Amino acid sequence: MKLPRRTFLHLTAGAATLPAVSRIAWAQAYPSRPVRWIVGFPPAGGADIIARLIGQSLSERLGQQFIIENRPGAAGNIATEAVVRAPADGYTLLMITVPNVVNATLYDKASYNFIRDIVPVANIDRVPNVMAINPSVPAKTVAEFIAHAKANPGKINMASGGNGTSQHIAGELFKMMTGISMQHVPYRGAGPALTDLLAGQVQVMFDTVSGSVEHIKAGRLRALAVTTATRAQALPDVPTVADVVPGYEASTFHGVGAPRNTPPDIVNKLNREINAVLAEPGMQARLAELGAAVLPGSPADFGKFIAEETEKWAKVIKFAGIKAD
Repeated sequence: MKLPRRTFLHLTAGAATLPAVSRIAWAQAYPSRPVRWIVGFPPAGGADIIARLIGQSLSERLGQQFIIENRPGAAGNIATEAVVRAPADGYTLLMITVPNVVNATLYDKASYNFIRDIVPVANIDRVPNVMAINPSVPAKTVAEFIAHAKANPGKINMASGGNGTSQHIAGELFKMMTGISMQHVPYRGAGPALTDLLAGQVQVMFDTVSGSVEHIKAGRLRALAVTTATRAQALPDVPTVADVVPGYEASTFHGVGAPRNTPPDIVNKLNREINAVLAEPGMQARLAELGAAVLPGSPADFGKFIAEETEKWAKVIKFAGIKAD
């Protein structure tokens, strides 16, 4: 039977829209089962705490559990590889943070390409580090510390939680922009590094605000400056490094990624829900307690941010000659 032309065109147009309708319906029904959110660091760390806070709110909003799964090791590479290899259906997500953009340069022979293989979903926050010194160091300001370091080349030891961590690269950026000499002393985690800073075994550390704030308030450490472009809410009286070193900015951040080819409708739905969670006054207050400032935006905004951070830290890594452990 030969169909009239108008009927034929109507049917073919309807058929062509079916995949789009199916995708929209799928996104509207998402999530229909629990979602795994993989964190590449141990429980109780900053990334884990923030994932659990956001995950709990997403579970309440979307009616499905967001399960936080910790897969530490290899500076976050183990977790990232697990997400890269997962089905691109929105049910496996990655907590993205500084090591992901650092590793793009530090591990040039990785089995994946982070920019290519992980799609940005949403940024969550930016967390300042703080330039903290042992009180035995005779400096009350960043300018005085620079002068002291130049007068004592090679005698300043800078602690970090390991090669490529936010503490390490923040310090290396400071060295690059000021021309001072400091000896990097990497530890197996920020905790042991902070212990030696408190004991005076090392002189300076660009630690996370959440890790050092109580020691600073108690006078056990002296805060010279925070590393973000603006002052930190948790340390409102502490100036920024950029006040003395124009253009300096370094921070930890947290965000969400998914496997490449995850449907855009699902990515956009997750982005909307995460931004809605970040807009809640209670969530903003809780993140502020952790020293974090919310950083909402679109997936494209987060993708641009990741690209800029990757390029920025690649320059620092190459300048400092940083190698993977």
